[in-house]
Amino acid sequence: MVRGTAARWPLRRPGAAGVAGRAGARVLPPLPLTQARYGTEPAGCVGLRLLSPDVAEIKRMYVRPELRGRGGGGRLLAACEQHGRSLGAAALRLDTRGDLVEARNLYAKHGFAEIPAYNDGRYAEHWFEKRLPTG
Repeated sequence: MVRGTAARWPLRRPGAAGVAGRAGARVLPPLPLTQARYGTEPAGCVGLRLLSPDVAEIKRMYVRPELRGRGGGGRLLAACEQHGRSLGAAALRLDTRGDLVEARNLYAKHGFAEIPAYNDGRYAEHWFEKRLPTG
């Protein structure tokens, strides 16, 4: 983690905000959207949902373009890991587009490995998973 990143990137989970699943997707239970701020400015967000009791999926991760490269993406991923573990997930998964090279590099840097497709998402071209440490 970049020194001082946590102070510049406070994270919060508003109680009422949720992430809607695709039609027919099994979401157990609906999980809140985590919002990131850089200082006092809105800076990004990420959603997390359970695909099964032991696999959580990262959805809608976003950091404002002018704030990228300052540690916010890593903070959002760490928040997903922490929240996923608290829900009993043994792994996190995500999908992304092929043109999002910087995002794919971020996921690899934070321990995510490419895996075979686990969904047929409209924009999904790469799929990643990270096994979460227990204990």
